[in-house]
Amino acid sequence: MYSIPEPPYFLLIAGLLTGIASGAAFEATLKQLVQEWHQNRSTRTLANLQGMQLLVPFLGIFGGVCVFLASGLEIFGFPTRLSYIISLPLTFLIAWLIWTQLGKILIQLERGGSQALDLDSY
Repeated sequence: MYSIPEPPYFLLIAGLLTGIASGAAFEATLKQLVQEWHQNRSTRTLANLQGMQLLVPFLGIFGGVCVFLASGLEIFGFPTRLSYIISLPLTFLIAWLIWTQLGKILIQLERGGSQALDLDSY
């Protein structure tokens, strides 16, 4: 007899909550590091702030989003293996694009201050 497995609702919620919690930690860490850099104007460049302090919560976001996406695909009937084959490269690509864009924004912020990021002036 063939039985259909239960959809992974628990993993869907766990992935969502992991991504949200890691995102909050990432935001707080980034704000703290930029604020410390702004107050001290240390020789450390802003682009070098992308160290382990930011990478750990960023990887938490990556993992949470990947599990959330894969679980969502499984709920719609995709097999588990195929769900992760789709969600891993997709999440990795998006995470890589965001990480490189963050580095570019930090360099731009360092060179021109907060006025460099003022989009209303355009």
